Amino acid sequence: MKIRAQKKNVLIPAKLLRKYNRLKRILKSFDSVLVALSGGVDSSLLLRASVEALDGRVMAVVINSPLFFPEEIKMALKIARKLKVKYELINSDHYLKEKFRKNTPARCYFCKLSLFKKLEKIRRAEGIAMVVEGSNLDDELDYRPGKKALRELKIRSPLKEAGLKKAEIRLLAKVLGLSSWNSPANACLATRIPYYQPIEPKNLEKIREAELYLKKLGLAQVRVRDHGEIARIEVWPEAFKYLVQSGVRKKICRQLKRLGWKYV
Repeated sequence: MKIRAQKKNVLIPAKLLRKYNRLKRILKSFDSVLVALSGGVDSSLLLRASVEALDGRVMAVVINSPLFFPEEIKMALKIARKLKVKYELINSDHYLKEKFRKNTPARCYFCKLSLFKKLEKIRRAEGIAMVVEGSNLDDELDYRPGKKALRELKIRSPLKEAGLKKAEIRLLAKVLGLSSWNSPANACLATRIPYYQPIEPKNLEKIREAELYLKKLGLAQVRVRDHGEIARIEVWPEAFKYLVQSGVRKKICRQLKRLGWKYV
């Protein structure tokens, strides 16, 4: 059985609708929530469902950090305003801390621990029952040491608990009219640097500029990996043919070398 959505004339499978209703029941059980809002599709849908389930008992927090693209932060603020949710934009300097900059395999743990401690402090000050974040069921397939920090701080992941996968989240977000429904997946910029290569602010800026340049060339989903003197570009297979065209390749190499890499 299929159910016709009210927006965009999209059909929603009944099974997916049941998952969305399960998500709202989970959120309602918390009484009030503080949503970690990144501007991506996962946390955007989580905020939208929270508003439905809890009326005004919802707050969002957006983290401003060189680890994230300014466009993501702008998107997060836009969505919070559109949904008429109380929100707070906070700055974080956790990327400067020694444990993070050493860039060991536990980097993500230290990052999440620092960020969500800040959110827990805000939650207590606001008298909110629970901090929630946007991990989904597909994330269980990846190596994510940050999950340990979430468990230690008792942060909940309602999308995952409701059994929602990425493709399902995108469909729901599209139906609900969220502008982030087709936003490319975007991990923090520290993931572009191999373990044990120290993370420096200037390297993060270099990676950000390189990826923004490539996106302007039409490469919507792209990663630039920083290997010291070497920049390694990753794109989807269907974009590779365009990437290696002589004129495009030379233009990219010139720009990335201007940014400081010796080899591309």
